Amino acid sequence: MKTIGWIGVGIMGKSMVRNLMKAGFQLRIYARNRAKVEDVIQEGASFFDTIGACVQGCEAVVTMVGFPQDVEEVYFTPGAILDRAEPGAYLIDMTTTSPSLAQRLWQEGTRRGFRVLDAPVTGGDTGAKNGTLSILVGGQEADYQACLPLFRAMGTNINRQGEAGCGQHAKLANQIMIAGTLSGVCEALAYARDKGLNLSVLLDSLSTGAAGSKQLDAFGEKIIRGDYGPGFFLKHFVKDMTLAQEEASRDGLALEVLSQALVNYKALEQEGWGDLGTQALIKHYEADAPKAE
Repeated sequence: MKTIGWIGVGIMGKSMVRNLMKAGFQLRIYARNRAKVEDVIQEGASFFDTIGACVQGCEAVVTMVGFPQDVEEVYFTPGAILDRAEPGAYLIDMTTTSPSLAQRLWQEGTRRGFRVLDAPVTGGDTGAKNGTLSILVGGQEADYQACLPLFRAMGTNINRQGEAGCGQHAKLANQIMIAGTLSGVCEALAYARDKGLNLSVLLDSLSTGAAGSKQLDAFGEKIIRGDYGPGFFLKHFVKDMTLAQEEASRDGLALEVLSQALVNYKALEQEGWGDLGTQALIKHYEADAPKAE
């Protein structure tokens, strides 16, 4: 496996493409806006104007797009991946999307002779840059084993979660954990600020104790500084939490913490903050926070 077609070169996808090239893979890329990927083109990636042209001749095709509807578009549109990828190619969707869509893609892809994996990731832009992502894989064991060299170029914690769709279920469990943890971080900082505490001293005091967490490490100082730059878009987190809530509701499972976090995040998105990072949740606790323009 040497030639990889890559669809969707965004905040995380760009770093993942770079790490694959560093590992010796040849990258063929497609993005809607060429200007945004000129840097990786200059670094050696081959750009194609259409998805169909991009995936031809590739032993594996990786997709890293935004929303479930984008996944459907890049795979099922006539002339796109399922119509133009090489017979027997590995099709790897690394987007966080619905488990049912992952299962549908596996069924249709398998019917057409492809080997399909769902492999969403966690670790944010930092993990993507450093090649330390956690990769959550669903699909057949043999296909997972065959794609390990590709995954190891991008991540360090790589595990098969089960059959098709299980990678997506694992990612939604991850997002449920983050929703509760980051909500707790923001509520604690809002409380401490209201009581006049020095927030930097508080972080130093709590980060190595029982309240410490990856979310606190990643976003505590950023929240204090008012740095809401996206390592992961708020609007994409809303999408992920919505998928998790839908999956839980389908089985009659009540997830109250997730539900409240989703209400809070949706309100921020409606106020125009969707392109900020997930740490912008702190704005929910700031009564005088300005609305986005």
